[in-house]
Amino acid sequence: MQQRHLGRTGLRVSRLALGTMTWGRDTDEHEAREQLTAFVNAGGTLVDTAAGYADGDSERVLGRLLGEVVPRENLVLATKGGVSRRGGHRVVDVSRRTLLAELDGSLRRLGVDTVDLWQLHTWSPAVPLEETLSALDFAVSSGRARYVGISNYTGWQTAHAATYQQAWPGRATLASTQVEYSLLQRGIEREVLPAAEALGLGVLPWSPLGRGVLTGKYRAGTPADSRAASPHFERFVGVYLDKRSYRIVDAVCRAAEGLGLSPLEVALAWVRDRPGVTAPVVGARTAAQLRGSLTVDDIELPPEISAALDDVSALPLGYPERR
Repeated sequence: MQQRHLGRTGLRVSRLALGTMTWGRDTDEHEAREQLTAFVNAGGTLVDTAAGYADGDSERVLGRLLGEVVPRENLVLATKGGVSRRGGHRVVDVSRRTLLAELDGSLRRLGVDTVDLWQLHTWSPAVPLEETLSALDFAVSSGRARYVGISNYTGWQTAHAATYQQAWPGRATLASTQVEYSLLQRGIEREVLPAAEALGLGVLPWSPLGRGVLTGKYRAGTPADSRAASPHFERFVGVYLDKRSYRIVDAVCRAAEGLGLSPLEVALAWVRDRPGVTAPVVGARTAAQLRGSLTVDDIELPPEISAALDDVSALPLGYPERR
């Protein structure tokens, strides 16, 4: 698998990342082992998790596999903090106290002394930005994290945070931003992508397959073993089961048929090669599903196909993005 630099850093990562959001919940340890083995054998290095995934079980499963499936030093290990679940409710807390406590918890669950990339899982107006960002500085200066990034920030939030970190020597420069990006969700093209490019952040798209919808599996209904049929992900997937999405999925399927590829390969290759993208984060419930994504490394879409997909999924832009 080809390697790319993460933003303007010296850190090299595989151009696909392995996402582990389902690990410890919908994906058991046996399937997780199979996924990690397949990913590493394909040349993958970047593995992404979060303290809030499955109440920490995603990190626990990954931690048990480190050293067994692959030497720790062969992976670029990424996790996130700031989002958790308490009493069945989603809780966002990006205070310095909570973030650093969560980072220490992540290190314990992963069984490591440091992670390669630690990311703020989301923005919160409840905490002063300078306090939140000071946790990143301490994580790097204390050796707990080698690089730091953000996730799910808007364009102005991305620019604000990155500029703040670059304004004073000694602060931990942001390496990346992890945001949703696919043919079904191109909102980051308005402001986030330009901000990331201007400020040197690598872009790590999550849900590059439109939460699974771009595989075409929902064209004839909801399969019983799909995410949309899971109580954890029914609403998560359901937002893309609409007329606009079906039109885009049909275009992807027609392109795939003409190229002799799967819809998954077409959709993933499109987002992987968008300007500014470093590595799409590909998650799967099973190892068989993941292997379908790993074939994309040898695929490049013809320019006319990419242009056609651009047109059918184009954003409704206006002032001030388009003048």
